[in-house]
Amino acid sequence: MKKRDVLKFDDVTFSYGKGDTILQNFSLQVKEEEFVGIVGPSGCGKSTLFRLLTGLEEVTDGAIHTDGRIGYMPQKDLLLPWRTVAANAAIPLEIQGVPKKKAEVRVMELLEEFGLKGYEHKYPSDLSGGMRQRVSFLRTFLTGADILLLDEPFSALDAFTKRHMQEWLLEQYHKWKKTILFITHDVEEALFLSTKLCVLSEKPIRETKELIVPLSYPRKRTDLHLPQILQMEEQLMKELGDMVKI
Repeated sequence: MKKRDVLKFDDVTFSYGKGDTILQNFSLQVKEEEFVGIVGPSGCGKSTLFRLLTGLEEVTDGAIHTDGRIGYMPQKDLLLPWRTVAANAAIPLEIQGVPKKKAEVRVMELLEEFGLKGYEHKYPSDLSGGMRQRVSFLRTFLTGADILLLDEPFSALDAFTKRHMQEWLLEQYHKWKKTILFITHDVEEALFLSTKLCVLSEKPIRETKELIVPLSYPRKRTDLHLPQILQMEEQLMKELGDMVKI
């Protein structure tokens, strides 16, 4: 069955001001249930794509089309300091009008799944950076959105927890049947998670190089050692390295 487009940048131009053009006649299509890894040099405008998709910024020219609700997890966790972990996670359910008791049960189920059980009554100031990011990720999941925008969600985690969360996300990807856009600076992470990679150039971004990751699901960590994946990683690292100005 052919997958439909759920997100489309149609000849989009965006500028923060005169002489600061981020996107120029940029086009991109994403199909339902794709896991799109977005990579590119620092400062090229990856996060700006997400700000445009969520309406935090408005296009200068062109159009963006989406089919479905969008959930956004920014780089900073933005947890409310006066609310507990459980109360922060429950915010999307409160907005949706879910009864308090039902919301509490749902949050508690997922707190355990996210490795946050026992922290439900803690406040953000009591948590490490990695734990705060987990709460933020859980809050994004609880929006019930069809399209999830994840802006480097695992960058604050230690190496062991990061690997665990990557594998957990792959498992949940099958359960959710969501469309995911995932910004990362970690090429190996992008290859392990994604169905497709979008490689962005230096700004202004005029086009994206799209690469299909030749791995089926479920995946194993050892798949990263397959010759075709190692070759892709080497090529991507070279291309990204060539974009970096020292």
